[in-house]
Amino acid sequence: MDGGWGGDASHAVRTDRLVLRPVCPAHLEDLIRLKGDEAAFGLMLHGTRTAERTTEELQDDIAFWAVRGYGTWAVHRAEDDAFLGIVGLMERPDGRGIALRFALWPWSRGKGYAREAARAALGFGHAAGLARIIAVARESNLASRGVLADLGLRECDRFIHQGHPMMVFESLRPLPPPAQQSR
Repeated sequence: MDGGWGGDASHAVRTDRLVLRPVCPAHLEDLIRLKGDEAAFGLMLHGTRTAERTTEELQDDIAFWAVRGYGTWAVHRAEDDAFLGIVGLMERPDGRGIALRFALWPWSRGKGYAREAARAALGFGHAAGLARIIAVARESNLASRGVLADLGLRECDRFIHQGHPMMVFESLRPLPPPAQQSR
């Protein structure tokens, strides 16, 4: 059952103020606008996208969900279903691992939505069995670094990408209590 929006309702996540839905064809127009906007998507790996590339990425995202059971969600405000952006857990192309990523419309920033969505995605990923989730941010991207720090991710590495100093953060799944570890 898809809940009327065309996606997999079993992987939808609700928070106090947000609904995260796995991306699906119904999100394509919102994704084209978001990923084509420099202010919204310019700091993401490989920057803004064309409509054609966004369509290709949507197909890749849908396939990733089918294989992995996690992926990219469209972030909607629960009160009015407004599309705010995306949050996701994706395999980094540089081999660093599964990475948390998020991009929201500039008009929705400063309200804690990115933190709320990213916290939900991290929780989902760790509950799905991911022992380590990373996130990468430009050193100059203080807003994203602030979100990651607030979520408890710790810096674990640095590298240079296209001349920009990048910081790698990690979240490690908590170990179960000792009584459960021996089972």
